[in-house]
Amino acid sequence: MKLLDIGDVAERSGVAASALRYYEEIGLITSAGRKGLRRQFGREVLLQLSLITLGKAAGFSLQEIAGMFGKDGQPDLPRSQLHARADVLEAQIRELTTLKDALRHVADCPAPSHLECPKFQKLLRAGTLTAKV
Repeated sequence: MKLLDIGDVAERSGVAASALRYYEEIGLITSAGRKGLRRQFGREVLLQLSLITLGKAAGFSLQEIAGMFGKDGQPDLPRSQLHARADVLEAQIRELTTLKDALRHVADCPAPSHLECPKFQKLLRAGTLTAKV
């Protein structure tokens, strides 16, 4: 099996070498050995790093992500946690879409004052804008 140098892994994955060392320190990934002082990794680390990056983008903590790998380093994804996180993201998307639409309306509203705009007043009464401020 051909091993990848830490620099190659960093370049291919887009994850900084310092983050790779940290991920190894906390047990998210494992190096296969060293060549001199440089860590060497198996190719499977690229898949693991993709999953770590995806997990971070979805808002999972590194500790939660660590629980998504089995002892052998293979993914063991908890479907219920993934569904729950998808539900949270869906709610955030709805809230952000409402906020975006409100901002666009306010920016384009022809009313002389935003406080005179019926739609803006409705948004304020609904708490859409005030809850976010």
